[in-house]
Amino acid sequence: MSEQKKAWYASWFDTPYYHILYKDRDYDEAQLFIDNLTHYLNLSENSKVLDLACGKGRHAIYLNSLGYDVVGADLSANSIEAAKVAENDTLHFEVHDMREPLENKYEAIFNLFTSFGYFSNPEDNTKALKAMHDSLSDYGLAVIDFMNVNKVIANLVPSEIKTVDGIEFHIERRVENGYIIKDIRFQADGEDHAYSERVKAFTLEDFEQMMNENEIYLLDVFGDYKLRKFYPNESDRLIMIFK
Repeated sequence: MSEQKKAWYASWFDTPYYHILYKDRDYDEAQLFIDNLTHYLNLSENSKVLDLACGKGRHAIYLNSLGYDVVGADLSANSIEAAKVAENDTLHFEVHDMREPLENKYEAIFNLFTSFGYFSNPEDNTKALKAMHDSLSDYGLAVIDFMNVNKVIANLVPSEIKTVDGIEFHIERRVENGYIIKDIRFQADGEDHAYSERVKAFTLEDFEQMMNENEIYLLDVFGDYKLRKFYPNESDRLIMIFK
């Protein structure tokens, strides 16, 4: 399959430039979030945990350090290859398409930092949600941490230039046909590069409808990484706990 024909997430996430652009993400905040989540879920030690769309595995590694038996799964073969150097007896990584259920069952499944809604076919997003549900143990709980699209759209920055490691990333954002689209252009290694990120602008109501139609039970909704109440126009995140 040529680079042009691949879905955007299958090509962009596999490049080193994706990791350069987003290298400054706040990992202290991420660890605080994971601490809060695991406390809320009341997971016992040695619980089987899945980090779905794990990237290079930083959060899976942290979860493993808390005493859990962790699998990190991601579609990006390059990211999984990088993550595998951290494997141990209770930490494993595998290339996996989130539309397919996992072979094993998990007490907790984490889908963090807006790693949902990438598919252009609506049925594929439903498949991914069902696959998470079907990969849970009898008492397992799943977490989707999504952007709060109401706030994102209201505060969308149409264009900016961000320089990281000497690369000048030209970023343009827009809302189109129900998707939040980010166009990214830059020059690196003597070549011009262009990628687009496309994420479905799912609201809480959209998720509720998908869950109701597929007999998935939404237990709780939070609005930020401190697990405070969700406010549709003000919250930074849309964090959903379901089974």
